[in-house]
Amino acid sequence: MPLILINILGIAGIVVWHFQGSNRPTGRLIVQILFFAGMSSVLYLGGISPQHVDDTNLQGFAALLAKSALVLWWTHLAWTIIGLVRIWLMLNRGPREAHLVRDMTVGVIYPGVALSIIGFVFGMPVGTLIATSGIVAIVFGLALQNTLGDVFSGIALTLGRTYAIGDWIRMKDGPEGRVVETNWRSANLLTAEYNIVVVPNSVLARQALTNLSRPDDTRQITLTVRVAPTQPSFVEQVMRSALQGSTRIVQDPLPIVALKTIDAVAIEVDLLFRIASPADWAAARNEVIDLIYSQCNADGLSLAAPAESLVFASAATSGAKIVGRIDARSSGAV
Repeated sequence: MPLILINILGIAGIVVWHFQGSNRPTGRLIVQILFFAGMSSVLYLGGISPQHVDDTNLQGFAALLAKSALVLWWTHLAWTIIGLVRIWLMLNRGPREAHLVRDMTVGVIYPGVALSIIGFVFGMPVGTLIATSGIVAIVFGLALQNTLGDVFSGIALTLGRTYAIGDWIRMKDGPEGRVVETNWRSANLLTAEYNIVVVPNSVLARQALTNLSRPDDTRQITLTVRVAPTQPSFVEQVMRSALQGSTRIVQDPLPIVALKTIDAVAIEVDLLFRIASPADWAAARNEVIDLIYSQCNADGLSLAAPAESLVFASAATSGAKIVGRIDARSSGAV
């Protein structure tokens, strides 16, 4: 009778669990716990050990019931553990970490339960099977070195919480973009050019990463402007007015106008401002440049030529003077 009751509870638990649906994880977990507790109680009250059943007096259908009862009990044990781990991960971890740790838990629990059923229920030696599995695992490990490197790198990145879905990251020697998908092998980045770049996890683990979304999504941009020499305070006032008129940059904290250098040719100014999202850098920079040009024209402030053009102009002037002297000497000789 206990064996029949365990089989009934096990099969009923599977049917009820199936009709709960995947969109009700809490309900499924309650069903798993209730039916597993009922099966465990029947085992305890019937004096039946899940590690071994005395089937010396059981023949035919009774022996089949005993084995199926223990198989169902071990199966419900695996489902209950996985359900508890899933709920705990949902409450304490991010979605990316929860998905990875859940897959790892499933990968450990199911083989462990399968070996337990083979050894305890059917009484087969599992030592040889484990040794053979170890040899096969070594062969596969050597054949899949790169793939396994990506897998373990993905585990390290996930547990270290280096980035999450939606973060904008910059690689030291690689692309820059927003993380839109991660899996066991790679991460997909959506770049500013709206392209998807697939980066292996091992590459991400080896390189230095800058997470532009932490502590928030704002990003600082530096723009250098050269203006004709005039009163430095007036230059600062003009640049600050231009930045205050922008609608695409963050005004808190306030943009910074830093007078960098001054000489007889130009005053060089660094404009430091932040944008709300790394994806907006092009539009924000374009708007700021347009505002600076309009504000300089309105206030009568002239932009200066780049320093490189002055060097080239000086070289060209010196060359012209040298040619002129040579021509003059040649004319005198004649």
